[in-house]
Amino acid sequence: MANIKSSKKAIKVIAKKTANNHELKMRVANLIKNCEKAIAAGETEKAEALLKDIQKYTDKAVSKGLIKKNTADRQKSRLTEKVKKMK
Repeated sequence: MANIKSSKKAIKVIAKKTANNHELKMRVANLIKNCEKAIAAGETEKAEALLKDIQKYTDKAVSKGLIKKNTADRQKSRLTEKVKKMK
């Protein structure tokens, strides 16, 4: 345990940032998983809505440095192709 006041505060800040980062990464992962399920079930409208959210949150994760840009672009591209094939 830290003894210095600034170190104690830093521990709290790091814990909060870690929680926020984890939440965003899990949101992206869950959206991708749900979109895959919607595609498999043939739910076009739901898949398109989820794809829009996926693009939004993956871009946010890239800007925060949680996901690499090429990884995000690859995931978005593959899901977009799958959704377009549904139509």
